[in-house]
Amino acid sequence: MSEVKISAETRSEFGKGAARRIRRDAKVPGVLYGHGSDPIHLTLPGHELLLALRTSNVLISLDIDGKTNELAIPKSVQRDPIKGFLEHVDLQLVKRGETVTVEIPVHAEGELKSGGNLLEHVLNALPVEAEATHIPEALTVSVAGLEAGASILAKDITLPKGVTLAVEPDAVVLQVLAAQAEEPAEEAAGDEAAEA
Repeated sequence: MSEVKISAETRSEFGKGAARRIRRDAKVPGVLYGHGSDPIHLTLPGHELLLALRTSNVLISLDIDGKTNELAIPKSVQRDPIKGFLEHVDLQLVKRGETVTVEIPVHAEGELKSGGNLLEHVLNALPVEAEATHIPEALTVSVAGLEAGASILAKDITLPKGVTLAVEPDAVVLQVLAAQAEEPAEEAAGDEAAEA
């Protein structure tokens, strides 16, 4: 798991106007919370934060005002729905050795047994518990040779050492759906003419 260092500044201005001013300066407003402490309102560099958030469950080492260092993981990220730029981020305070619950993206690899069948991702991400500094970036599952009707359950996925499921073991993660047979276009047109 990657750890990214980002410098942050505490902020005392709140509300829409203050947030707009922060974003105009290519920065992002954010909040750091956790461990029962009071939330810390921060201003973070927009470009550095955007690059860091490309990795799911990234561990961020925050240098706050050049005085304190804190570890955090992103909990909620708000983006502009049209332009996609960051509007706000919520960060959860973590400590080394602490176990956290996160969702890990699930990637499928391999070819299904027969062509035309569809692979459905029932869960795009698998909820797991892991040590805060050892969160896996993704889980890869082989679907090679699976037929229609087959499914992969949460308990079937091999997890890295120190990672445990935070979901029911029998939860369906991936399933193979049978291909739908399409009627030939000529027959469908003939049926419609007969009904008329």
